[in-house]
Amino acid sequence: MTDTPAACTVKAAVALELGETVTDQSRPGVFVTDVTFPHGQAVKIQEISFKNYYTAFLTVRMQVRDAAQEGSCKWVTCLRNYRLMPNPHTEQGSQDYYSIYRQQMLVEPDDVTLVRFILRQPSASWLNFTLEEIKLYLCPGEDSEKEVPAWLSHLTPVDQPPDLQGLPDPQSVSSSIQQMWALTEVMQTQQTAAPIGRFDVDGCYDVKLLSYM
Repeated sequence: MTDTPAACTVKAAVALELGETVTDQSRPGVFVTDVTFPHGQAVKIQEISFKNYYTAFLTVRMQVRDAAQEGSCKWVTCLRNYRLMPNPHTEQGSQDYYSIYRQQMLVEPDDVTLVRFILRQPSASWLNFTLEEIKLYLCPGEDSEKEVPAWLSHLTPVDQPPDLQGLPDPQSVSSSIQQMWALTEVMQTQQTAAPIGRFDVDGCYDVKLLSYM
């Protein structure tokens, strides 16, 4: 691992609400944050570090190149329901620094083109939660900038052809797909995790929080 984090873009978090509408009086139980790499590169990740901000559980999914089908990618879950706060209703672990290494992950994070963080906080005690200072470190010998030819980095976008005008905004489509993938992951793990939109922990309710429901 190098001391310098990989070049990447951390996108704004997207709030998810399952079966309910987020209003000024309610709070989402799930946020999704995507991290992308320049020019759609595929990298080999050694470590992920971040500072927690009141996130109770973390799931990490990665989009990796599919060796079986050239040019295609698949989704894998590298970390599932990783506990960041021992008790979601208390302060412990709420603002700690964490490092997750490839040896801790369910699958080896190789040929990664996108990293997706799914953040859950079932407690109503905290109005906001996120991850801060997200940094990704590559395996030794991995240099994302050197993998891209110099001439490619200087290319500028061309004008959109007339026949493509009127198509859906790519950013809007990407956001919709992002939410759909995250909801799928949440529904797959709701048997072992606290339900979205409710404030129970490990199947039990905190009496002090019943007034929130």
